[in-house]
Amino acid sequence: MLENEPSIQSILFYSTPQPIDNLEQSAADWKNILFADTVSFNYPVTSNYIDINSDSNKLNSNSYASQTLSERINEASEANQTTTDSVLVGYINITLDVQAMREYWYRTNLLGCLIITIIAVLWVLYILRKLKWPVRDIESLTKVCEVVLENPSIDQLPVISQHFNFKDLILIKRTFVVLFNRLQKVKQDYEAIVAFEQQLHTKDVSLDVQLHNFQSMITHELKTSLNAIVGGLQLLDHDALNREQKDAVEIISSGSEKLVSSLDHIIQLNQIQKGQIHINYSEFNPLQLIADILVEFEPIAQKKGLELVSRVHHIDYSLKGDAEKIQQILSILLSNAIKFTPVGQVIITSQLTHFDKSNRWQISVKDTGIGIDSHHIDDIFNPFFQVDSSKTRQYEGSGVGLPIVKQMIQLMGATIEVDSTLGVGTQFIITIAMPTIQHSWQQSLLAGLTFIYYYYDEVGFLGAELEHLGAAVVYCQHEQLVIDEMKANKVDMVMFAEDIFPRKAESLASRIRKAEDDHRALLVYWYSPHQAQYLDSFEHGLKVAGIDYCCSAIYKDKDLSDLLQRWMVWK
Repeated sequence: MLENEPSIQSILFYSTPQPIDNLEQSAADWKNILFADTVSFNYPVTSNYIDINSDSNKLNSNSYASQTLSERINEASEANQTTTDSVLVGYINITLDVQAMREYWYRTNLLGCLIITIIAVLWVLYILRKLKWPVRDIESLTKVCEVVLENPSIDQLPVISQHFNFKDLILIKRTFVVLFNRLQKVKQDYEAIVAFEQQLHTKDVSLDVQLHNFQSMITHELKTSLNAIVGGLQLLDHDALNREQKDAVEIISSGSEKLVSSLDHIIQLNQIQKGQIHINYSEFNPLQLIADILVEFEPIAQKKGLELVSRVHHIDYSLKGDAEKIQQILSILLSNAIKFTPVGQVIITSQLTHFDKSNRWQISVKDTGIGIDSHHIDDIFNPFFQVDSSKTRQYEGSGVGLPIVKQMIQLMGATIEVDSTLGVGTQFIITIAMPTIQHSWQQSLLAGLTFIYYYYDEVGFLGAELEHLGAAVVYCQHEQLVIDEMKANKVDMVMFAEDIFPRKAESLASRIRKAEDDHRALLVYWYSPHQAQYLDSFEHGLKVAGIDYCCSAIYKDKDLSDLLQRWMVWK
């Protein structure tokens, strides 16, 4: 075996009947296999047929020693089949040359190991290359995100390269592209809406200008013709006319007066819309004003069989306001109340509430007439609106009385409420805030200054405060009217009402700055308190367009006057 197996260094047999501990080697000792030069193994040799206490065993021992190894193994096998008792004979020690075994294994498996190593290295390199592709895709996506962040107004998304079909990355890329396309679509829609809004605004301004020009032309022509008719009627000698001729003249005169009144209302409404009507403050007695109105309409109510009642819940007191416009408002409301009340009464109620720096005057006109359908409450303040627009309607009228009332109420910074039930009656309630006489000295604060108040729908209370401080206020609802007024007259300040959108204010401010020559007006944009949180989003654009100050709407006399004084000093 030693000659045929070069890996076996030696085989030794130790004869001993006593067991020896710690001779067995661990098969799992991998350190010896890798680093040791030799490894020894010890195995016990036992026999099932040798009796060491018998004398005959000596002969057997001699004969056993002379047997070959194969014969001994066969006899041991046969003895193992006949008996189960075994006797320790000794130990066999086999020493393996591990170094020689390793060299032999290397010689026989070197090519295979080399091939496996090369394949493993190539596989690792392939995996590393595959792992780099997602990283490149992520870097490409990151670069595109940086480009989009640095250029918010970019119209075309840069190409996002894709080297590896990684599902999560593909999903992120598709989501990013979809979101960008949606953003572009929203941007295009927004630009289209802005352009459409600008077109509508331009058309609206053009139509309003044409409408105002048409109204001015028609009313002027009709007024001129009516003045000729009225003048001719006044030149007639009534003493030379017979009864029939006098009746005809009275009919013509009555019709002419109604037409003149309607034309005056239309002209006045046109002037209010153009901003040509102003508030003129003066001291007046509310009791005397109501008494004058009752004297005017008492005969008309009695002629129709109606009762005209006044209920005044305050003592004699002096107020400061535009008494002429208040009287006109009450006259229109009383005229309508008497017209649309076939039977019953018309009640005018006056209440006065005093505060520290102002007074609140509340006047109501209530009738027991036909009432107004709830669906038409908001429409009655539209110009030329008629609940019954048929040619055979029972009640006459041009439909401009209540629109004038609403416009004047807004000019004064007052409010009007309507409560009506069809078939029961209607009540109009007007609430007007007026300064006390003790604070009338503030009227000289802005004396000699001209302000343009540009508003969209409602004048609000700010215009009245400016007039109360002594300024001459021109009210305009359209950009072109503002430009025309500034070209015609010297304007010290243009105020943009809080209901003007910032984009419209930017547009008008740019036009004003381009049209200015030597004189520069202050431009102030008022925003409502709830817009304060969005100030950063529109203030920069307004300042770039030429707006000097952006301020939250202030309606207190002292605060407003102090603020205006600082602005005028800075100017």
